[in-house]
Amino acid sequence: MPLALLALAVGAFGIGTTEFVIMGLLPEIAGDFGVSIPTAGLLVTGYALGVVVGAPLLTVLGNKVSRKRMLMVLMGLFVAGNLLSALAPGFGLMLTGRVIASLAHGSFFGIGSVVAADLVAPDKKAGAIATMFTGLTVANIVGVPLGTFIGQAVGWRTTFAIVAALGVVGLLGIARLVPAMPRPEGTRLGRELKAFRNPQVLLAMAMTVLGFGGVFAAITYIAPMMTEVTGYSDGAVTWLLVLFGVGMFLGNLVGGRYADRALMPLLYVTLGGLAIVLALFTVAAHDKILAAIAIVLVGALGFATVPPLQKRVLDQAHGAPTLASAVNIGAFNLGNALAAWLGGVVIAAGFGYTSPNWVGAVLAAAALGLAFWSAALERRTPAPVPAEAAVTSVRTPVHH
Repeated sequence: MPLALLALAVGAFGIGTTEFVIMGLLPEIAGDFGVSIPTAGLLVTGYALGVVVGAPLLTVLGNKVSRKRMLMVLMGLFVAGNLLSALAPGFGLMLTGRVIASLAHGSFFGIGSVVAADLVAPDKKAGAIATMFTGLTVANIVGVPLGTFIGQAVGWRTTFAIVAALGVVGLLGIARLVPAMPRPEGTRLGRELKAFRNPQVLLAMAMTVLGFGGVFAAITYIAPMMTEVTGYSDGAVTWLLVLFGVGMFLGNLVGGRYADRALMPLLYVTLGGLAIVLALFTVAAHDKILAAIAIVLVGALGFATVPPLQKRVLDQAHGAPTLASAVNIGAFNLGNALAAWLGGVVIAAGFGYTSPNWVGAVLAAAALGLAFWSAALERRTPAPVPAEAAVTSVRTPVHH
């Protein structure tokens, strides 16, 4: 794998850290600004919605410049947003900083996926995408718990300052290691939007929303579930999230390894397995050891879907992968927001802290149903242009 992928992974590490570390620092931030925990939770919601909006918006604007330059601009936005968060004198500016940082998220992973796939041989594209996403999974093993510890010990502002510094490292790495990639000739907004007329692209994105949403239905409420139901201490929650990060890391490796070989069978296994594990989690949550195992499996099965779903979108986008790839990253966050809301609804309805696991199981099962539907539809239609041909359009225009 080329060194340029390391620069992309560093950027992904910073983005993953800033996205998830906020959950462990909400009490400190709420206390400093004198707001309630639900109000401070807007920092999570605002970030997710910023990703959904920023992914297509900045990707469209990025068609005017080279992919390398756009990646540098996005990392610059990320640095600026986290610096504003670190220095914000009031909650409003803190929220603004979070939104600014989130705008870079979807486009970075969307454009980065295309760049990563273009850096390697055709049979290694999913592996290259997975290598970039390794930065996101490692962030959940190292960056989030370390950032939470630093924020609780020294102050949450220090955490965001360090994350901004990581962004600077990622920006410099992209500038030095990512090769110059001219803007694709013939790229037009209409051409990019045309990809969304393909039902397979929409089905892949719907699988993304439902499948990864299933993961977040459970993980969003992991702290009260583990402390109130399983019997873990508050301090143990950080290490349980580390286990979740380990699962994500392993799942990403598996997804990257097998998505190039058997993409749809991999989705059948991971989505089906995720639905089963989430359903069993409602029972496993009552035992400390079984709960810890379930958390690892949820992370592994959930994140094993990321490389194949991202590659599926690239495969089906027919020579205009950039916008579709970025919007699919937004779809992950849309699933996060939807699942977190649904999980809160069932808890508020009095079904208990394990009830979001059932929500997640239903969402994952629905994603599996869409995968079967997508495969059946594909058998009745001509084969699409493969991802390598689509990504090659970065250099050579593809005319249909």
